[in-house]
Amino acid sequence: MSSAVLWSVFDVPKTAQQIEALEQESTAPDFWAEPERAQQVMRQLARLREEVQRWTGIAQQIDDALELASLGDEEMYAELAAEADRLAGIVAQMEFQALLSGPYDAEDAVLAIHAGAGGTDSQDWAQMLQRMYLRWAEQHGYRTEILSETEGDEAGIKSTTISVVGDYAYGYLKAERGVHRLVRLSPFDAANRRHTSFALVEVWPDIRGEIDIQIDEKDLQIDTFRASSAGGQHVQKNETAVRITHLPTGIVVSCQNERSQTQNRERAMQVLKARLLDLERQKQEAQLAALKGEHVEAEWGNQIRSYVLHPYQMVKDHRTDYETGNTTAVLDGRLDEFMEAYLRSRVGA
Repeated sequence: MSSAVLWSVFDVPKTAQQIEALEQESTAPDFWAEPERAQQVMRQLARLREEVQRWTGIAQQIDDALELASLGDEEMYAELAAEADRLAGIVAQMEFQALLSGPYDAEDAVLAIHAGAGGTDSQDWAQMLQRMYLRWAEQHGYRTEILSETEGDEAGIKSTTISVVGDYAYGYLKAERGVHRLVRLSPFDAANRRHTSFALVEVWPDIRGEIDIQIDEKDLQIDTFRASSAGGQHVQKNETAVRITHLPTGIVVSCQNERSQTQNRERAMQVLKARLLDLERQKQEAQLAALKGEHVEAEWGNQIRSYVLHPYQMVKDHRTDYETGNTTAVLDGRLDEFMEAYLRSRVGA
């Protein structure tokens, strides 16, 4: 593989133009008049510069290896073969990341988990999923924050909302949207019978900049309450947590992790706008799919993955048929293979 092949995957000239445009914007006298927008621009600028450096760096390494190979020194063949395998692995991963070209793929993400039918077992399953995604994020160097959490009646959680901060967090996590099914011997059943539990995972891009969505205050029901879970220890005495219900759509968002009611309200409104933007995107995708004659599945009915712990061990994604018997690794956050299988299946779809 020559470095020229890489540029057919990653468009350096186009990215250079984006960098130039952002640099010009950052030098404007009133650039920091809108701090959130300015921070977003600087983050995007840093990400694009890093991408160009990575691609040019790997291209240089490939050219160096090819030059050494052209010398015909047989004593270096084993070393060159190992280097070729290393470079091929890096290029494959970078090539895949280059395919994350959706409008919000490079953004942070907000992930929500809701326990489904199944009582305590499903609430425990929701907490297992929360741990799984937190582990996955940690392994990728992403920063996480639990924005809200509702504890289960006896164990586990009824729901949780997590902020995941890092490059391409949404691009990867969007593969996780849908219903996750668990089959196991229930630790909450005295007869030790097999139970099936369900949990719904929702994901949307966490767009911190200005979102052009108008929300009528009359369409909002705003409730305050005392935070009572992760992140809320310092606000137990006052009703600083905020829950916002968007009446026309029924969307409910809450935030309890900030120190004041005002901060929680601002963050909840930010999440609500991002969810409304994502809802509009989903509607457009559904309309396009209908025009193309494709079947459009309901979100809750879309069982995307099964995790079987009894009578055998297997995790299987029903969209791609990718499966593994290493259930422990998956529940410890090893999700990349599932994400990549799904995202590759969507390229060109």
